[in-house]
Amino acid sequence: MIELASAAFSYGGGDILTDLNLRLAPGSFHFLTGPSGSGKTTLLRLCYMELLPSAGKVMLFDADVRSMSRDQVALNRRRIGIVHQDCQFLDHLNVAENIALPLDVSGRDAGAEAGNLQELLGWVGLSGHARSMPPQLSGGERQRAALARAVIMSPDIIIADEPTGNIDWEMALRLLTLLVELNKMGKTILIATHDLNLIRTAKSQTSARVLRIHNRRLQLAGADL
Repeated sequence: MIELASAAFSYGGGDILTDLNLRLAPGSFHFLTGPSGSGKTTLLRLCYMELLPSAGKVMLFDADVRSMSRDQVALNRRRIGIVHQDCQFLDHLNVAENIALPLDVSGRDAGAEAGNLQELLGWVGLSGHARSMPPQLSGGERQRAALARAVIMSPDIIIADEPTGNIDWEMALRLLTLLVELNKMGKTILIATHDLNLIRTAKSQTSARVLRIHNRRLQLAGADL
């Protein structure tokens, strides 16, 4: 689904990431770890085509991202659900409207998807907050709403950037449970995190692999995590 072959990314004349080799197979579960500033977010942005590699290849759904037209990029992005670190919402729209926003952007009839939206709100435990405004949500509720927005289009891949960084452990476990459920449905999961406890918990429930960025390169983390 996603493959990086000797990929690199440079900015301002300096290498941020280099010699990246990675293959995310359908239905796989991967964590990405490394110290702050190591390039985790940059690698994720390469994976969902917000950035293009300065060297090497990034393949997405068996196509080189450099060869894709703008329309092809837009269509392929619909197959990727992204949970950003800041999980920004439009504060003038309620929670249900924010979650349904990708449907509107893609031209699909959000009204016709109302049943699916209600089911999704229930799945993330936010049925009672459908008409709440984003500032009324707690940190954990915002993260679950962000996950619901990421999966409203039924993507093949879920990419999450530090999704539990600003919530307590109980809420982190609840979010992890949802991600594990998605993986069991066949979704490919890639999570950037510095939370080793979260990784250990996930590895006890899944066959998750752990990748680490070290000295601008990507390596498979040891079994001691």
